[in-house]
Amino acid sequence: MDGSKVAGFDVEGKISREDYGLTWNAALETGGVLIGKDGKLSANFEFVVE
Repeated sequence: MDGSKVAGFDVEGKISREDYGLTWNAALETGGVLIGKDGKLSANFEFVVE
């Protein structure tokens, strides 16, 4: 290696859209709903210090 220091991490989580006032939705003919209550978050980070 060239002596660089590398750090990395993954982040995952979920948020409820209703916590932010997004409560609208539309019913589908099949009995379901158009939008779910939760949204999934996923991120990958890598840092290199030379």
